[in-house]
Amino acid sequence: MTPLLDVRKLVTEFPVGHGRTLRAVDEVSFQLGRGEVLGLVGESGSGKSVTGFSIMGLVDGPGRVSSGQIMFDGMDLTQANPEARRSLRGRRIAMVFQDPMMTLNPVLRIGTQLTETLHAHLQIGHNEAHARARDALALVGIPSPEERLDAYPHQFSGGMRQRVAIAIALLHQPDLIIADEPTTALDVTIQAQIIAEFQRLTEERGTSVIWITHDLAIASGLADRIAVMYGGRIVEMGQTDDVLSAPRHPYTRGLIRSVPSQNSRGTRLAQIPGVTPNLANMPKGCAFRTRCARADAACESRPGRFGGPQAFHRCFHPHEETA
Repeated sequence: MTPLLDVRKLVTEFPVGHGRTLRAVDEVSFQLGRGEVLGLVGESGSGKSVTGFSIMGLVDGPGRVSSGQIMFDGMDLTQANPEARRSLRGRRIAMVFQDPMMTLNPVLRIGTQLTETLHAHLQIGHNEAHARARDALALVGIPSPEERLDAYPHQFSGGMRQRVAIAIALLHQPDLIIADEPTTALDVTIQAQIIAEFQRLTEERGTSVIWITHDLAIASGLADRIAVMYGGRIVEMGQTDDVLSAPRHPYTRGLIRSVPSQNSRGTRLAQIPGVTPNLANMPKGCAFRTRCARADAACESRPGRFGGPQAFHRCFHPHEETA
């Protein structure tokens, strides 16, 4: 079956002066089937969000997608004109940002923003748009949705604003949703409700989701597959259970071991030594080698992909035993 999304060797770069560039996304490749959830995990600065922005066509200049392909339902988005990409955004591809104010206009009422989103792609009357907007707020757990349509963003808490942003993304029931840390500001009850709604969309409508997160617990309960990013590259990918139970890449294993629940009570929390490398000054060869206990001279060369298209790792010395 043809995947809904096929990202091929995507490279996104930002100039940093003196003729140098920062490669935030470095030859990233993956496929996403219809109704599939891909968890994109990694530390801050690993390139997760820029990957999402690149797919959406929202990379701010002077940054740019410099090479690669983004095939969405057979269309190469890197070659599509701006009008074609605008017609897809919000209707067939939607993004939930980590900061809800990247979605919300502070001077417009919530109801106006919801109905304008509907009118941008649908020829429907005011009453129907109003009803859909009200139902969207109720869906994400906002109490008294009819009254809150008349409110402004500043009259909502941070978590409530995030719920409104999620409601806007769900309005058109898009084919693909890119969710960038969408539940970070929410309490665990609403977090569970939002995750359940995403699961319902994938099961009932076949909506595909890229869930960008640093929270392995959320990824483990939601994602069908996990892609682990480090230094702008996907260093490991596979079925969620396989990656979490038997991680091959030392970085993946370090992430899992640093989760507090993986540590015995009273023992020192496990951590990955060092810090994430500066993308403008990456170490030679494997980007993780300066933090890796298994690194040797071979790691001064850039590791390729070991494995198949759906499950692979980038490491010369992968772990073999179960975590």
